Amino acid sequence: MNYQQQAIAGMNPVELIVALYDGMVRFLYRAVDAIETRDAPGRRTAIARVLEILMHLQSRLRMDIGGNSAKALSEFYTSIFALCLEGSRLESADRLKEAIRCVRDVRDAWSVAAKDPEVLRQLANGEGAPMHVRMPAAAPMPDGTAHSSWTA
Repeated sequence: MNYQQQAIAGMNPVELIVALYDGMVRFLYRAVDAIETRDAPGRRTAIARVLEILMHLQSRLRMDIGGNSAKALSEFYTSIFALCLEGSRLESADRLKEAIRCVRDVRDAWSVAAKDPEVLRQLANGEGAPMHVRMPAAAPMPDGTAHSSWTA
């Protein structure tokens, strides 16, 4: 197990969500850099990674449990997905920077939740976390890195 896999294995489910949001921000910045350097393959690769993360997050939403919060996250993921596609198609760094701002805002909310003593107590007691986040075993991403199959 490499360092990255060990770090992921030690995260609680909400911290894993924060890590996925951090990944989206990182890939969005790569896409912005690719636009500014006229690197079309680099832009497409970075946007594809963001879209993979968004699809993963979207697929793990539990509408039956998460209610209005899950619905709001679903709408958020859909809007960021569309913003990324549009930003890439138009080669618009501004659109991608708008996506970065939006993702960071929601990421910050998840980061606060990850440090909330009540959330941590619920996780420790097996009661679940806000948004009913569950974390089964880690699975490899297409590029060989690990991620977790959690559910929000």
